[in-house]
Amino acid sequence: MRDPVTDFPYPEEWVRACRSEEDRALAASGLGVLTSSGKVLRRGYTTGTTAAATVKAAILSLRSPVSSVEIRIPCGLIVTLPVRGKEGSAACTKDAGEHPRDVTAGVEIHARAVRSPGGIRIEAGEGIGRFAREVPGRRKGDPAISDPAMACILNEAKKAALMAGIPGVMVTLSVPEGKALAVRTLNPRVGVEGGISILGTTGLVEPWDDHLAESVRDRVAAADRPVITTGRIGLRYARMLYPDREVILAGGRIAEALDAARGEVTLCGLPGLILRFLDPSILEGTGCATVAELELRPEFPRLLRQAVDRFRASHPRVTVVIVDRQGRVLGGLP
Repeated sequence: MRDPVTDFPYPEEWVRACRSEEDRALAASGLGVLTSSGKVLRRGYTTGTTAAATVKAAILSLRSPVSSVEIRIPCGLIVTLPVRGKEGSAACTKDAGEHPRDVTAGVEIHARAVRSPGGIRIEAGEGIGRFAREVPGRRKGDPAISDPAMACILNEAKKAALMAGIPGVMVTLSVPEGKALAVRTLNPRVGVEGGISILGTTGLVEPWDDHLAESVRDRVAAADRPVITTGRIGLRYARMLYPDREVILAGGRIAEALDAARGEVTLCGLPGLILRFLDPSILEGTGCATVAELELRPEFPRLLRQAVDRFRASHPRVTVVIVDRQGRVLGGLP
């Protein structure tokens, strides 16, 4: 059995340890994660998935009331979410699954759809954050909606308009609790103000609790020369760079994963989490709030090289490979 989200083949002993057919089916569907103990933890839905469902419901409700919608999320799975939609207004509650510390769990995302000439338009309204300064790929004032999330929203909006027989529609997204909730997120630190972000690379929230962390450690400990990565983009490029080695997604648990490794190990991924792990003070004195901002500075290659070299000197068994979002190697490799 494989995880259809990460393509990880679950070890047979993990599958045997799972006594519940319902739980095994949940893991096989991708909506759950099988752990080494046999326990299955339920994945949740991102703000991007929740927003896409809300937008679709708002458009469909121009024709008739809606109580659920089916959408294709960025990882390719088709999921059904409960919604409340009537006369062009809709709402959907974010289900965070078994993530124990998801700040946006239970938040309601709203959408208001009105017929409009000129195709499909999505507007960010109250409670959705906006960038307070220029960052890579975003201008000051742009809404904090990631590209995968926006693509999912637009795809579902187009489907809904076609289903409803509506040639054009404008939909305004809002998060009534967004501004108050944002202070509990990372947004103030990364230059996003006024609300939460609408995000979702896969469309799913991983249940990063102690049980899953234990499974990550088990996988690392059992692997020969494992490759540890921090996110979905890193996972993709690490698999391309190291097709014959086990690539393990550890999220922010880099230290735990490295500690579990038995010998040679490679740390591969985007600069953000990895550079902050290699050198927690890398942003000090730069005037940058994030590593993404630092990437735009001329001194970035030098700072990256220094951080990697210092870490390798004290951790000779660890190879560090930093890639960008296009898969280009920025630093590392022997």
